[in-house]
Amino acid sequence: MTIPMSVLDLAPIARGATATQSIAASVALAQRAEQYGYTRVWYAEHHNMPSIASSATSVLIAHVGAQTRSIRLGAGGVMLPNHSPLVIAEQFGTLEAMYPGRIDLGLGRAPGSDQNTMYALRRDPASAERFPQDVLELQAYLAGTTRVPGVDAVPGKGSNVPLYILGSSLFGAQLAAALGLPYAFASHFAPRMLEAAVASYRSEFKPSAQLGAPYVIAGLNVIAADTETDAQEQLQTSRRLRATGIFGQRGHEYTDEEADLLLENGAAVQVDQMLTYAAVGAPQEVRAAVERFAKHADADELIVAHQSPTPATRLRSVELLAEAMAPVRR
Repeated sequence: MTIPMSVLDLAPIARGATATQSIAASVALAQRAEQYGYTRVWYAEHHNMPSIASSATSVLIAHVGAQTRSIRLGAGGVMLPNHSPLVIAEQFGTLEAMYPGRIDLGLGRAPGSDQNTMYALRRDPASAERFPQDVLELQAYLAGTTRVPGVDAVPGKGSNVPLYILGSSLFGAQLAAALGLPYAFASHFAPRMLEAAVASYRSEFKPSAQLGAPYVIAGLNVIAADTETDAQEQLQTSRRLRATGIFGQRGHEYTDEEADLLLENGAAVQVDQMLTYAAVGAPQEVRAAVERFAKHADADELIVAHQSPTPATRLRSVELLAEAMAPVRR
């Protein structure tokens, strides 16, 4: 591939499907990504969302790791304010012990949930304010230089699982720069601050033991299909799913017509804003869009959210994107 490409998998639960089927589809997706040369697959922590099965991120990584051989696996990300740094160090230290050299740990400070879910998680509303200190505490556990006297992460101590800061604002960019960590920008759903955040990160970066120079991963939505018509039909299905997921009534099964009414009555504004950065089409059109985005984002790596609406079409999108991005033979 012309630029390192990775996959962000939310383990989506399709209409009428089960979490068991979703997790099986995630295994197949990781296997296909490994086969086609993607760098890593990341799973995102979300809670209380009926259409997402990646809430227990470390458990899902362990399951996928057992059924893949070489591709890197990680969190994109763990919402650290939901957890104690020690517990996350132990979980990802365990994963690193199971799959040496294959584990990443992306960290975010967003709740990944609503207010009631924050209560159910027993999350302190002020915990996000401690995010920088919690990152340092977690990093120390993994390095074996604990900041809490007499407390080590076992497994985890000395594992040096690489950390990544996730964000969609200047805060995450500035923190990643100050700590000398790679920065992953969530432009696949929060595109507004992409250019400013990346510029801030690159200009303020301070080298660290983990990283000597800035490294930017940017999120991109992709629907690659065999024909432009097929890709556009998949895009419309994806827009409907987003509209009903964000604005729909929980538990109601929406018809396409009802979903289109939601879009027509205001939902399209937010849905399409989230899809600002999307490469949709047949392979050559997708390649051109990906190359434009990589240059625009000033990215060292792209992490792709394949938005095709079924497991089969997502696998095909993974294949077509990899083939389209392969270096041209002369």
